[in-house]
Amino acid sequence: MQILKKPITIITGHYGSGKTNAAVNLALSAAESGQAVTIIDLDIVNPYFRTADFVEPLKAHDIQVIAPVYANSNLDIPVLPASVDAAFSQSDRQVIVDVGGDDAGAIALGRYAKKIEAQGYEMLYVINARRYLTKNPAEAVELLREIEQAARLSATGILNNTNLGAQTTAQTVLDSLPFAQAVCEQTGLPLVGTCTTQTVSGLPCPFPVKRLVKSPWEMSGADHTSL
Repeated sequence: MQILKKPITIITGHYGSGKTNAAVNLALSAAESGQAVTIIDLDIVNPYFRTADFVEPLKAHDIQVIAPVYANSNLDIPVLPASVDAAFSQSDRQVIVDVGGDDAGAIALGRYAKKIEAQGYEMLYVINARRYLTKNPAEAVELLREIEQAARLSATGILNNTNLGAQTTAQTVLDSLPFAQAVCEQTGLPLVGTCTTQTVSGLPCPFPVKRLVKSPWEMSGADHTSL
């Protein structure tokens, strides 16, 4: 399944939707197919799930990683390097952008809107029906409109990433399909993929992913998980 159709692919969604895991999987998949890939970490809001946490494994696949100067620090105002602006002018690399988990995080993207539009882009909105702040389609759509306004860019597709971390079953994913369909109908956007860590029969647009992003409590050894 081809998700990366334009030179720039923006991944956005609510906190906890799993957008960073999706962005990293997309970058690795593109690199494994032979594409030159740059991934930009514009998640300047969430201190826990950041693409910048995966610099070494991404570089091992020859993926260029561009992150705020203060990513992975406790400073509140990260500095976006000049290489972010330069990356949006590249014509020889697939650019994937991991954007912050709400409209505030999308503001950082907005400053590059004109250049992104000129280059050609897809903006995929990651949804997770099992996250309490987007527990119904109307809430998910409302958040998307806030992100679009802040980013000054329009979404082009929906990426269904409904999961319960390690407790995710095939039925968890199948049960999310009406939610995803409703979001697509209310936004007029196509479903471009359904993320899954397992084989699920009858799944529309399946996008196999690995669960790479772990929560702080999981990394500390507690028995909890998150995508």
